[in-house]
Amino acid sequence: MKNIVVIAHDAKKAELVQFLQERLDWIQGVNLIATGRTAEFIEAHGLKCVHLSPGQSGGYIQITEMIQRHEVDIVIFLRDHKVVQQHHEDIRRLLESCNVHNIPLATNRASAELLILGLIRKEATERLKQKEEENK
Repeated sequence: MKNIVVIAHDAKKAELVQFLQERLDWIQGVNLIATGRTAEFIEAHGLKCVHLSPGQSGGYIQITEMIQRHEVDIVIFLRDHKVVQQHHEDIRRLLESCNVHNIPLATNRASAELLILGLIRKEATERLKQKEEENK
């Protein structure tokens, strides 16, 4: 099962929920993990997720640590480019950790869509290879 971190700045929370609701058939096979208010917003719209601390209270640090332990497969972080927060350094570390540990990262809806499509295609290719090997 895939562990997918989903985070959204306040102005992007509704967009994140809409994105996830449009992919209900796909996300039923994954664990969604979210920081404080994003988790609350997602669950208020009927989606289940694992709650972490709010970003400013250590949630971004928790995610960074999960990435370092190889417990995260994808990060979708819909960011509002106008927002600069006191905990911006925690966000920078999270994004850097994705790069260092080769974790796919989407920071907007288009890149999130491509990540999911790529993962679906990768999984289909792996299933096909497995079937071919079983038939040998």
